[in-house]
Amino acid sequence: MMDAKALFDQTTFECSRLITQRYSTSFTLGIKTLDKKYHMPIYAIYGFVRYADEIVDTFHDQDKKSLLELFKQDTYKAISEKISLNPVLHAFQIIVNQYNIDRDLIEAFLHSMEMDLDFKTYNDSKYHEYIYGSAEVVGLMCLKVFCEGDEAKYQRLKDPACKLGAAFQKVNFLRDIKSDYEERGRVYFPGVDFMTFDKSAKEMIEEDIQKDFDEALIGINQLPSGAKMGVKVAYLYYQKLFDKIKALPPETITQQRIRIPNARKLSLLLGTYFGMKLGWA
Repeated sequence: MMDAKALFDQTTFECSRLITQRYSTSFTLGIKTLDKKYHMPIYAIYGFVRYADEIVDTFHDQDKKSLLELFKQDTYKAISEKISLNPVLHAFQIIVNQYNIDRDLIEAFLHSMEMDLDFKTYNDSKYHEYIYGSAEVVGLMCLKVFCEGDEAKYQRLKDPACKLGAAFQKVNFLRDIKSDYEERGRVYFPGVDFMTFDKSAKEMIEEDIQKDFDEALIGINQLPSGAKMGVKVAYLYYQKLFDKIKALPPETITQQRIRIPNARKLSLLLGTYFGMKLGWA
């Protein structure tokens, strides 16, 4: 029978799993193809980053800066005291402490959330700073889990993991260019004017994204076997979404959000699963 502390811990992980399932079908499908030992740690990381993101993107009638500052203080307190009554932060601190996730990764992520409160347009420097904090470090947190204390492996796969996170985030920026501009007044791509977004600007962005995808794939193929399939599914899903965006004229993505239907996501999952089992993918 599970003791009271273990029950509390397990319940907080299940809260993060529910958050992941509600907010991201594609991420949930990817996690399901990871080795089971990775499921709860990755749910915990996703729950943490999702709730921080919600503070800056959702609660428009609240003092977002104060909410984010409180969330930040509660995060560090949970990590240092190894307990929180906030289930998302409790699950996250367990993983941070268990896998020695570097504090500077957490600081970079929370800083990127702060940037969303202050910046509406980004120059090259702020663009790269934001992508590192909002996406690349999340990939590095997951990589810490996958490497399970093997620091040499972590260092070897660090750069490709950053490239994968960057590719995902840039695809998100293209997919959400309409809502980011109309709902939040943001344009993440440096030098891009939403009102005059054209084919040449779109192609330049796409070339940069494809380079990230290509470099990321080298690292995916070197991941531990229990992590490789789940990350490959996420990679293929985003590549498919990216291909769909590439095929569309710029005026289409400035007028609507591009999606991959859930049935297509499931077929990608199954195709990748059987392809990897048979050595095709």
